[in-house]
Amino acid sequence: MNRRAFVTGLGAVLTAPFAAEAQRPGGSTQRPGGKLPRVGYLAAGPSLDRFGGSYLIEAFREGLRESGYVEGQSVTIEFKFAEQRYERLPELAAELVRLGVDVIFAPNELSADSAKQATQTIPIVFTGASDPVASQFVVSLSRPGGNMTGLTLTGTQVRGKRLSLLKEALVKLSRVAVLSNPRVPTHHLAASRDFAREMALKLLVFEARIPRDIEGAFLAMLKDRAQALLLLPDIIFYQMQEQLGQLALRHRLPMIGWRPDFARSGALLAYGAELTTDHRRGGALVGKILSGAKPSDLPVEEPSKLELVINLKTAKALGLTIPPSLLLRADQVIE
Repeated sequence: MNRRAFVTGLGAVLTAPFAAEAQRPGGSTQRPGGKLPRVGYLAAGPSLDRFGGSYLIEAFREGLRESGYVEGQSVTIEFKFAEQRYERLPELAAELVRLGVDVIFAPNELSADSAKQATQTIPIVFTGASDPVASQFVVSLSRPGGNMTGLTLTGTQVRGKRLSLLKEALVKLSRVAVLSNPRVPTHHLAASRDFAREMALKLLVFEARIPRDIEGAFLAMLKDRAQALLLLPDIIFYQMQEQLGQLALRHRLPMIGWRPDFARSGALLAYGAELTTDHRRGGALVGKILSGAKPSDLPVEEPSKLELVINLKTAKALGLTIPPSLLLRADQVIE
């Protein structure tokens, strides 16, 4: 679980994508000339030896093993990390294309979009996409139709669910702050606004492009009398979940995140799928493609389970009483 994420010198280097005819399910994983298939891993965040997120890489490797691919034996992985400098993603995606990887794994929407711009022929497997159709990654969830497939966060309805959970936990809620990174796809925010209108909630939008913007955003939320905080999906926010939990508690803002991890890091509520599950399933999809499946024929997967996590420690610190009806529906209650 603590292996370093950068893997070098494993297997031979491919110089061009292998032909579709060479991909045979259940057959040899080696390519002509004894070369191993090569997977590109394109991440927006920092290298995992600094991030401490090697468990995500292990989940991805586990998914590959489920499809019969073991790193260093039957597949090699080329890791590229943008180090939270999103503008580097197109360059890194182009590097993977020049290296001739056989499949690109993109664990968030920004890296998936950069991979899409870099190639229309190399298969791309994405995770964490809130609406792959709106992002123009696929034609439809059931028949992707191009060189991309992957996993979705289940789309716009989940964002409405998070707002409704906040409103159920906070009976008098009327003003909700939204923390958004304007560099990520805008349909996150548009859908949240639509649901807020239906629930008679006023959304107050605050932006944070880089980590040092976040403290100022919280101060602005207090100035605008926000009563709660909805986090929109973004890799920076995920990597700063503990700091966000501390800030929300310090400023007495009940917060909800899109992954169960957020509640474990101090948010009042969290609703969504486990990130490790996405990485494992993403690895399995990559393995299927290496064995001959076409991304256009692999339906986009939705999470098999969405978890509601409630942090009662945070509720107590904020002086809140969570309704029993909400506690009964929780998958996990932190006491």
